[in-house]
Amino acid sequence: MHAFDVLGDPVRRRILELLAQAEHSSGDVVSAVQAEFGITQSAVSQHLKVLRDSGFATVRIQGPRRLYALDTAPLQEVDAWLGGFRAFWIPKLEALATEVARGKKARRNTG
Repeated sequence: MHAFDVLGDPVRRRILELLAQAEHSSGDVVSAVQAEFGITQSAVSQHLKVLRDSGFATVRIQGPRRLYALDTAPLQEVDAWLGGFRAFWIPKLEALATEVARGKKARRNTG
């Protein structure tokens, strides 16, 4: 599965957000995702499997628990691909920052 296919699903993006904060047990992930999306434990498990199989997540077994962690390698590949497009938005963001700074300076001078 292509990285953008993986990232295209809101449930998988949410799981990645959770894993970016810290390692989580499968039960913790299921609880959080069920509360937000109202999907079954089985559906969450399928999303975790996709993340594992595509390399976005790793799993280790600790006693009876499965602990999931984020693997950043696929995200680095996505970032590298997006790098070719940054040239389109970096100048616009820099121009926006300049306008925001001008607005702040103008408010200070008139206030």
